Amino acid sequence: MKIKVGVVGYGTIGKRVADAVLLQDDMELVGVTAHSYNYRVAIAAERGIKIFAVDGERESLEAHGISVAGSFDDLLENVDVVVDATPKKQGAENKKIYEAKGVKAIFQGGEKASVADVSFVAQANYSAALNKQFVRVVSCNTTALTRTIHALDQKWGVKRARATLVRRAMDPAASRGGPLNAIEPTFELPSHHGPDVRTVLPNVEVFTTAIIAPTTLMHMHVLSVKLEKDAAVEEVIDLFRNTTRVRVIPVDQKIITTAQVMELARDLGNKRGDMMEICVWDKGIGIYDDELFFMQAVHQESDVVPENIDAIRAVMGFEDAEKSIEMTNKSLGLK
Repeated sequence: MKIKVGVVGYGTIGKRVADAVLLQDDMELVGVTAHSYNYRVAIAAERGIKIFAVDGERESLEAHGISVAGSFDDLLENVDVVVDATPKKQGAENKKIYEAKGVKAIFQGGEKASVADVSFVAQANYSAALNKQFVRVVSCNTTALTRTIHALDQKWGVKRARATLVRRAMDPAASRGGPLNAIEPTFELPSHHGPDVRTVLPNVEVFTTAIIAPTTLMHMHVLSVKLEKDAAVEEVIDLFRNTTRVRVIPVDQKIITTAQVMELARDLGNKRGDMMEICVWDKGIGIYDDELFFMQAVHQESDVVPENIDAIRAVMGFEDAEKSIEMTNKSLGLK
């Protein structure tokens, strides 16, 4: 019996999760919601994805030639679980509906941790999400930090981690945002990312700061990590090479900017040019005394997609974390 999945919110994350669900042998995409008519909804309809109207939008959608399969309530009546990829704070409002309907839901990192029973990164705490009604896949930045810090902690132990996040100003498709010609500091110490990592890795001390830079392509993290045990640079490189959903970028291949990382993703043939792995430059890894330094690039539009797929399996009681990760990775072309 396939898991019946609905996607609520068909934007940057929602459309990618919907496509990922379609690639899973054990899942069925029942449909996606549309809040208004736009190119994303039109393309989904052309591809045969069922569209469910919210907020009385049925007439408007049908006026634009969209065949509407039903209402938001109709979608919820026919799914086992929804992935809520609506804008920040909307998920918390929708939770009341899911509770009333008895529907399981996966929320995104824009929501507060309190929205769900557990915050989730598959390789770190998959089992914590088993059979839960509500799970929150943490943000793109938190997912990235958790993947690499967790790997280091499992291998050598982490005394503490410090990270400065250089955040993109907006996504590539956006036309409003900023800053345009400035670097903007975040006056929040720590930035919310450090405490958010600790919702997944509660025993690791993580402190983060953040700035916003005028780019749309990726986030960049600069990390300083104090390890419990000694490690060599080559050992760290080998660890990351063997860590799922982390990609070591070889500087000698002349991949030295985030623009070139995204070009690599396109040349690899990744759908939409996505890079779901966290990218760590091999020549950007160094050790001074007992402190490890490295830099990683994060494709904010796609790195949480595999986590959503694994979270679906976890809430539905699929117990084997390694198997779920393997299945997801194979379907999405990840290692």
